[in-house]
Amino acid sequence: MAQLRKRSISLLLAVILMLSLCVPAMAATEKDITAAVTKSAEYMLGAVKTPQVGSIGGEWAVIGLARSGYDVSREYWDDYYATVEDYVESCKGVLHKKKYTEYSRVTVALTAIGADPTDVGGYNLLTPLGDFDKTIWQGINGPIWALIALDSGNYDMPVNAEAKTQATRQMYIDEILSRQNNDGGWNLTSKGGDSQSDPDITGMALQALAKYQDQSDVKTATDKALTCLSEMQDADGGFASWGTANSESVVQVIVALCELGIDIEDSRFTKNGNTLLDNLMTYRNNDGSFRHTSDGSGSDQMAAEQGFYGIVAVMRAMQGKNSLYRMSDCTIRVSGNAGVDTVGLPGKHADVQKVSIIAHGKTFDDISAHKNQPAIEALASRGIIAGYNAESFGPNDTMTRAQFATIVVRALGLPLVKTDNFTDVKADAWYASFVGTAYTYGIVNGTSATTFNPNGTITRQEAAAMVARAAEKCGMDTDLEEYEVLNVLAQFGDYVTIGKWAQESMAFCYGEDILDQSDLNVEPHRPILRCEIAQMLYNMLGSAKLL
Repeated sequence: MAQLRKRSISLLLAVILMLSLCVPAMAATEKDITAAVTKSAEYMLGAVKTPQVGSIGGEWAVIGLARSGYDVSREYWDDYYATVEDYVESCKGVLHKKKYTEYSRVTVALTAIGADPTDVGGYNLLTPLGDFDKTIWQGINGPIWALIALDSGNYDMPVNAEAKTQATRQMYIDEILSRQNNDGGWNLTSKGGDSQSDPDITGMALQALAKYQDQSDVKTATDKALTCLSEMQDADGGFASWGTANSESVVQVIVALCELGIDIEDSRFTKNGNTLLDNLMTYRNNDGSFRHTSDGSGSDQMAAEQGFYGIVAVMRAMQGKNSLYRMSDCTIRVSGNAGVDTVGLPGKHADVQKVSIIAHGKTFDDISAHKNQPAIEALASRGIIAGYNAESFGPNDTMTRAQFATIVVRALGLPLVKTDNFTDVKADAWYASFVGTAYTYGIVNGTSATTFNPNGTITRQEAAAMVARAAEKCGMDTDLEEYEVLNVLAQFGDYVTIGKWAQESMAFCYGEDILDQSDLNVEPHRPILRCEIAQMLYNMLGSAKLL
């Protein structure tokens, strides 16, 4: 009897569980999505204060913000355009010799802010997309993003006189169709056949083909791809790319449906009552950012940027506006003199200079998906900070006082000065001129009147003091009243452990978001990490208009 009762209870629970899976989630309203977009836009402006040319901390954040309708200052867009122009000029118009998606990504961002991609520092960023062979060299991403970029502003196909094969839109369409797998989808490398398709690439392919549904071959391929995606979709409404459920895969399908004009609550993409949007929002954090995976692994900043423009695409669809990549409705957001070089703040020291990019695309193997990756890459590409070798940066290693003096002098572009103030800094040491320069400009002090301790590990409070002094040379106002210092620092549980000499500097760095105010503790005596120093300098240079 007891066994029968247990089986009955088990059966009842199973039925309840099955029924609960069939209960649809509450559909998000336009008001809900608009509020979510606003929160994510606020997060993005805080996380990407000075957007660079890059796939993280760059164009995707710009596109999301521009298409969200959020009130972003003209200064933000002008600074981004000036950064792009400086980057393009420094590499003489060659953004990458192999990856032509670089031209496409920047083109879409410039179009989103109403800037002209055909004349950036005298270079036409569309011209490379007229070379068919070089555009498709990197695989299907090439033709996909070439079409999206060209169609974002309804640009004419550029004539590339140096191309072996002059491209046409139809050639890119046909190239994408030729790579469709037998299951109806696409992946990054295969050229048709029985290969397993990937939801991300399938979604992107549909985004590129969305404007060509009047072609019967395209319409047939689209229908097959939609069926493939519907069958790929997980029971919770999400998608997994190569075995890992993640937010970016969901975003690419959402954007594809929005580009195609398909309701994201379409029955084909609702599983057990869970829509694509329901699933995406499970990855969303309270601050408006998004996680890559449910457990937080992978690059969360990349996920935050894609999740942001994903909900922007949904909002625009709900509002009946042009889709994310149909940008004929874009307004000019940059000033007429956006390309004029206005470097630095008015009060900066005359010797402080903006440091140009010298190593385009510089990165390190051990910073992939690291939260400080954009900062490290931005500084490394300018020769401000270096790795141990071409592949290794050591983001979680500590830094010596001599190393810090070196990178801060490089960051400010200061002319080198040798001094003999410190007996423990030998004249022939590699760092001697950097320590001498930092000391001459009042950025670093000695540990005594005659010693510097160049190999000593720098702490967080020491780094804050030095960065604050550097910021003052850049024209930033670093003076705070006592009550202002207390107001900033009192939020941290261990603020009383900060040395009195460092309190104002720590308060300045937190107040200017050079240090992250979401920290629970200041940890003033902990040795600071290389990744943290890179982020501090990156944030400071951005605020000082020197990036």
